[in-house]
Amino acid sequence: MIKETADTDPLAVARQTLLLEAEAIRGLIPQLNDDFNGAVRMLMECRGRVVVTGIGKSALIARKIVATFNSTGTPAVFMHAADAIHGDLGMVQPGDVVLCISKSGVSPEIKVLVPLLKSFKNPLIAMTGNKSAYLAIEAAYVLDTAVSREACPNNLAPTASTTVQLAMGDALAVSLMRLRGFTGEDFARFHPGGTLGKQLYLRVGDLAARNARPRVPADAPLQEVIVEMTEKRLGMTVVTDDRDGILGVITDGDLRRMLNGRTDWQQVRATDIMTIHPKTVEAGEMAVTALALMREHNITQLVVVTGGTYTGVIHLHDLIKEGII
Repeated sequence: MIKETADTDPLAVARQTLLLEAEAIRGLIPQLNDDFNGAVRMLMECRGRVVVTGIGKSALIARKIVATFNSTGTPAVFMHAADAIHGDLGMVQPGDVVLCISKSGVSPEIKVLVPLLKSFKNPLIAMTGNKSAYLAIEAAYVLDTAVSREACPNNLAPTASTTVQLAMGDALAVSLMRLRGFTGEDFARFHPGGTLGKQLYLRVGDLAARNARPRVPADAPLQEVIVEMTEKRLGMTVVTDDRDGILGVITDGDLRRMLNGRTDWQQVRATDIMTIHPKTVEAGEMAVTALALMREHNITQLVVVTGGTYTGVIHLHDLIKEGII
């Protein structure tokens, strides 16, 4: 069995690791300068794509930055620095801007790649922890991601350095989003299949349209109410006037309470057992708004209206099926 010490206790090591990486990110703030502004403007004015490249762990960070750029309105592609000098350099097109990520800035692959990029006349932005490195010297703008030490106890494995690279990539992406006026609706267009996207584009009316629209008139007898609720399978029915105005709702709970409290069932009409002033939601509202209302009032369904007119029902199960919850 391994004997734990102050240097090996997992919680202590984890806290120290996170502290070192948090301090490394905080250290980026004073390292930001006019080069960051210049890099953002260059990316903003790019008429092609942002080609993000790197080697080793930096290549993995580059892939994530590409994903973030693409999902926030900045077209980007990943190019591995080693593969670039063996044929993949062909993906770099006129008008593209290259963002090259390297902690040292002097990796052999980087030193071969940079002159080739410059011969193509593609603007080059460097993200490196060494401002005097070859990569930094050759770049139009340098994003300084130097760290005082790695979180690795041997100060060797890329940990704090890759964390700050990732954070710097986010800073670029968010700056570009602000400049473009990138909205939640824009985000949803790029994420139509995901939960986040659905929260931003899926509306109440989209879900209500899939459900039956149970309704009975105010003078409907109890038998008609039960048949409507059973056939429409939503556990409720809306009581409406002849213009689809909402008078109230009847739920399974209303029926149970009625059966417990009276015996003259043949005389019962919809208006006798309905709940007036039911909770409603406009068809044009976002589905997440309906969820918030259900949670607030501890209910599982809402009457959907369009300008005060009854148009359908949305149920908690609809939101669950879409992954909104």
